[in-house]
Amino acid sequence: MTNFKTISGEKIFFAAYEVNKSKFFAHVCHVETENAAREFILAIRKKYFDATHNCSAWVLGERGDKQKSNDDGEPGGTAGNPILETIKKNDLTNCSVVVTRYFGGIKLGAGGLIRAYSHTAALGIENSKIVQMTAFRRIFLTLEYNFLATVENFLRQNKIRVVKTDYADVVTLEILILPQEAEKFLIELTDLTAANFLHEDFGEILIPVEIQR
Repeated sequence: MTNFKTISGEKIFFAAYEVNKSKFFAHVCHVETENAAREFILAIRKKYFDATHNCSAWVLGERGDKQKSNDDGEPGGTAGNPILETIKKNDLTNCSVVVTRYFGGIKLGAGGLIRAYSHTAALGIENSKIVQMTAFRRIFLTLEYNFLATVENFLRQNKIRVVKTDYADVVTLEILILPQEAEKFLIELTDLTAANFLHEDFGEILIPVEIQR
């Protein structure tokens, strides 16, 4: 699996910018498919149906290899592409940005448009919650109750994520661990418990980890 940066999917993020009486609104959304990106763009266009332009761009795929931009009536290359380049500059994927413009009566020129759309998109991304989709190994540990306190303390000391704990005749802990640390972890746990546990590896999954800025 490939780790990548994206926008948190918890909500749509927003920013506003004004220059020479033209108002610009950025909406930033996490999307995972072309259909989702199109639906998001259409929803913003519907909401701001009276706007002069609703320009957009999106990047998709773990490697960011699917990309598209739309100038929505602005001069070619002055709106959609600057938004796209801003997404790429921030190393984001699975991300769609729409910048809405209400024309204020003063023309900005090509350079002014490029700066305005880039800046508004950047403000939207700056206001967004960015996460690193990180590969973790999903492992289930099964052990007797008399080893639980020892194992839980070991997990805390090593900052291992415990997703769920099931208490039955024996205890089962679902944990997430970085792939490169899994082998060492299991060896140390074997030494600690004298091999008094069972484990089942369910492979890798991608988990969002918030990036602190």
